[in-house]
Amino acid sequence: MKDFLSSLQDRVLICDGAMGTMLYSKGIFISRCFDELNLSKPELVREVHLDYVKAGVDIIETNTFGGNRTKLMSHALEAETREINVQGARIARQAAGSDIFVAGAIGPLGVRIEPWGKTSIDEARAIFRDQAEALLEGGVDIFILETFSDLNEVLAAIQGIRDASNRPLVAQMSIEEDGNSLEGTPPEVFARRLDESGADVLGLNCSVGPHTMLENIERIASVTSKKLSVQPNAGKPKNIEGRNIYLCSPEYMASYARKFVQYGVRIVGGCCGTTPQHIKAIRSSVRSISPSFQPAPAPSRLPSTVAETAATSLERGPRESSNAIPLEHRSRLGSKIARGEFIRIVEMIPPMGHDFSEAIERAKYLQAHDVDAINVTDAPRSSARMNAISLAILLEESTEIESLAHYTCRDRNLLGMQADLLGAYALGLRNLLLITGDPQLTGDYIDATAVFDVDSIGLTNMVRRLNHGIDVGGKSIGKPTGFVIGVGANPGAINDDEELKRFHYKVEAGAQFVLTQPVFDPAVLEHFWRRIEDCKIPVIAGILPLANYHTAEFLNHEVPGCAVPDSILERMRKADSPEKARAEGIRIAQDILETVQGTVQGVHVRGPFEQYETPVEVLSVLNLKGASR
Repeated sequence: MKDFLSSLQDRVLICDGAMGTMLYSKGIFISRCFDELNLSKPELVREVHLDYVKAGVDIIETNTFGGNRTKLMSHALEAETREINVQGARIARQAAGSDIFVAGAIGPLGVRIEPWGKTSIDEARAIFRDQAEALLEGGVDIFILETFSDLNEVLAAIQGIRDASNRPLVAQMSIEEDGNSLEGTPPEVFARRLDESGADVLGLNCSVGPHTMLENIERIASVTSKKLSVQPNAGKPKNIEGRNIYLCSPEYMASYARKFVQYGVRIVGGCCGTTPQHIKAIRSSVRSISPSFQPAPAPSRLPSTVAETAATSLERGPRESSNAIPLEHRSRLGSKIARGEFIRIVEMIPPMGHDFSEAIERAKYLQAHDVDAINVTDAPRSSARMNAISLAILLEESTEIESLAHYTCRDRNLLGMQADLLGAYALGLRNLLLITGDPQLTGDYIDATAVFDVDSIGLTNMVRRLNHGIDVGGKSIGKPTGFVIGVGANPGAINDDEELKRFHYKVEAGAQFVLTQPVFDPAVLEHFWRRIEDCKIPVIAGILPLANYHTAEFLNHEVPGCAVPDSILERMRKADSPEKARAEGIRIAQDILETVQGTVQGVHVRGPFEQYETPVEVLSVLNLKGASR
């Protein structure tokens, strides 16, 4: 067989089309792990390969797009990772014979990697390396990376493959209708990075049809001299009687194949919705062009102010930049944190419905008693409560007290959260507490679903980028935001090593202060403080006045990481009336506050939500208005 890269110099190579579409058409349910069919139904997979071979392809891809360890884990098949990939390569090799190239297909991990998720780049690199090694064992000639939207992840994949082999590598990203990746990275940026990373061929696949891909392959051609590949969907699917039907005809796809070639594309194939009929038409169209055709001149290279600056911004990531707003100028809370002043925060839960008049009155009451900020929580139950950002903005518009808005990762994907926060900043919100959030398992709507596209570490990275004028895709947003970034931590976490590791990640991501879960044992907080001294960010301790003995028992036995010492349990047990219990709960909270006051830079007093006199009474022992810690 001729060398793959040499073949690209001589002619356009035709790649196959959709594997999943064809398997689905042959009766395989969409919920099934298609990669596992390499083991349980190898003849069916071979049949699809042979259909594409008959259509006249030069390249067939292995049925291993989702064959990495993390994706197989969702099907409890991680132990079969090597076998699935080796067998997938062998099936394709048998169908291809000696004249057709076999490409090892590798897709995304299906989990977020840093800076947006828990999986490190090194871990991702190792997972991709393992898959590449198994595909090599099965006999692939080249590798094709497909349907990546996160530039960091595709770069990790390239590194992992290069750890295993120097065989030719095609790296393809997916784009939206505007040409940017699904994470918002412009094609000029990701093309340059893929070029520099060592990919032999750059391209696009999936998500959009041929029209959008043609427009954006021109943009890629303007910033790289590498060979290009294109594998569009057969248009956008239309749901007909419960099935997604792709409406681009083979003739329409073929007409665009000729246009791709005119812009220097050397690999043409298809993705979702494309069939052997589409590929056969594409092959005929491409072969009809004279062997001596000259590609159209590539558009002139974009000026550095567009392409190079964007690429530099993405590389800079969340590191400091000269246009960031100083912490002390972001908000009054930010100014107090920067000056080392002791901070008083009280928690408020959003109201049911849309009437916020009572919340305004309570905010004015807290303001009159020298509270610095109101921590507006994310609604703890899936019920019809106003969201935290809306109430926080309304409080700031109607009173002179500042708000600290909870923002959780539960209900939005990364780009949705970015849009929310840009809008919130435009409306005047400045202080954020970024938390992962808990799944909704109780409340009025127990079937409400969660998203959890990223966790609080990824969200913190995103907000820090916005504070440096960069969106998640690496593009400038113009003027930077000026959010004060807070995060949560649990000093009494059962797995304290994991909690500390995540805390350090949050600080690296850009956290500027930490607000703890309620503290009942000052020794626990002291231990936590000693272990995070190197992080140099202020700690605001959570204080929860106990309402009665039953509440104390519940927290001690049923809330993980919330241990109530026996001495406090005994004090609450002896308080044998509601009035005595309330008074004792306040005294306990005051005792804790006075003990931790010299260690932390502030306190955050929680509930009870209907009695704001209680947190004011707890704070009355401070008498530290305007004083430094």
